[in-house]
Amino acid sequence: MTGASVQVAALYQFASVSDPQAVRDRLTALCGEEVRGTLLVAREGINGTIAGSGPAIARVLAGIRTMPGFEALEVKTAVADAMPFYRMKVRVKPEIVTMGQPDLDPSRDAGVYVTAEDWNALISDPDTIVIDTRNDYEGAIGAFEGAIQPNTKSFRDFPTWFETEGRKLLDRPNPPKVAMYCTGGIRCEKSTAYLKAQGVADVHHLQGGILKYLETVPEAESLWRGECFVFDERVAVGHALAPGTHSLCRACRMPLGEAERASECFVEGVSCPHCHDTRTEAQRASYRERHRQVALAELKGIAHVGAKIGEDARA
Repeated sequence: MTGASVQVAALYQFASVSDPQAVRDRLTALCGEEVRGTLLVAREGINGTIAGSGPAIARVLAGIRTMPGFEALEVKTAVADAMPFYRMKVRVKPEIVTMGQPDLDPSRDAGVYVTAEDWNALISDPDTIVIDTRNDYEGAIGAFEGAIQPNTKSFRDFPTWFETEGRKLLDRPNPPKVAMYCTGGIRCEKSTAYLKAQGVADVHHLQGGILKYLETVPEAESLWRGECFVFDERVAVGHALAPGTHSLCRACRMPLGEAERASECFVEGVSCPHCHDTRTEAQRASYRERHRQVALAELKGIAHVGAKIGEDARA
């Protein structure tokens, strides 16, 4: 399957799932042989990215939306030049986005949704603090103006950051409103549920995440600065979801800007300033061979497993 016939759908929904294994089986049947990608199922909901023909994707989404609690399934679609996944995986997990807090119920206890159109007014309010719930490498290439960067290595680190650093931000006679955001909405939605469980009442999150904002808000009115890292072959996007300027280090999977690519530590497919000093020569030799095989596969017009960012469902 190639060309505009490939539709990609990134989806998630927090909803109570009493029997994750039964939902896994249903999703596997819905996807069949025509759809590929990864879907995660947990007691808190469904999350993942799938690709296939337009009719096949529409069938899967319609099937999910018939399930109780999933009628308002959050979906972002795009068109791919080629099938971005090699297989279909449906997995049962403790959480659909790993925070280490499986007992939270974001479907019931999340903060207030704020649309992209209303986001600027909220974060421009001096009585609002803005928190980026993404990881350090994501915030480094783009963020909302004035946002606090926890600089976490993974989403699992967010609760510890809040207990050691974040809670101090709210220690005022008149506690501020909290506005939280992430790439597509899933991490900030779960983060607001976590803050509410910690006793923080006035919590908001950006509906549809940064991607919805960049798609909706004109650049002239935007408070976004930089590019947004995405977990697919685009690597990063800008306003109107136009392709960004960052590429990906195939050794450590970090986004690379012009300065990193100009470094003497950068070798295409082998190393970059982020990982050069942490890899052995044997590892770099392996990366060189992989890069060579990928280049040969491209010349022959075939896919190579080492060429893709990966199939993990991440927000």
